[in-house]
Amino acid sequence: MKIYSVYDSEFKPYGQVVSGLDEAVAEILEALKTTPLPEAVGYVPEEACLQELPAATEVSEHLYGGMPVQMGWCNGHNTKLNCLEYHRDSEFNLGTEDFILLVAKQDEIADGKLDTSKVKAFRAPAGVMVECYATTLHYAPCHTDSAKGFRVLIALPKGTNTEKPAITAKTAEDKLLWACNKWLLAHAETSEAAQGAHVGLVGENIDIAGLI
Repeated sequence: MKIYSVYDSEFKPYGQVVSGLDEAVAEILEALKTTPLPEAVGYVPEEACLQELPAATEVSEHLYGGMPVQMGWCNGHNTKLNCLEYHRDSEFNLGTEDFILLVAKQDEIADGKLDTSKVKAFRAPAGVMVECYATTLHYAPCHTDSAKGFRVLIALPKGTNTEKPAITAKTAEDKLLWACNKWLLAHAETSEAAQGAHVGLVGENIDIAGLI
């Protein structure tokens, strides 16, 4: 697997690099550095030290056009794909260290399944804000240095990744719904699959440990 840069043209179908919010980015990075660094992967949908920043207003106004936004984090150490998820909105990521995103496209899902051979890897430099489009399948970042791990901002519309709504399944997509505004495809080897998540990733559970 080749690891591209988010600045490469190959990233264009999946997202874009965000510029013009330098002061907000600097403010978020300082707060993000104070968040925990788990041995595995930890995720908090909304973190007070991020949510209370003036930068949260900048994110809401300039990245979401004024929509209510939650700013949380995904931190830790990881080299595996495990799952892919998508939302109805873009997700914005920003890391204190370089990190790698493993992504695919929603239109590559067929009958609730996605072949992991379609997954691509993109390296995002530390301090660079990256948008992943709503149609981009993604999950936990991967580290580039096991000694440093990763601390990555996860900015999404408020309520995303919180408790799954209690609905009666009516559409084919409903079987993928795992949380509020979160549709998930899990690999059979994962703890998410063991907990009842839809097994939608077929093929190798990609591990980039040998590439970094």
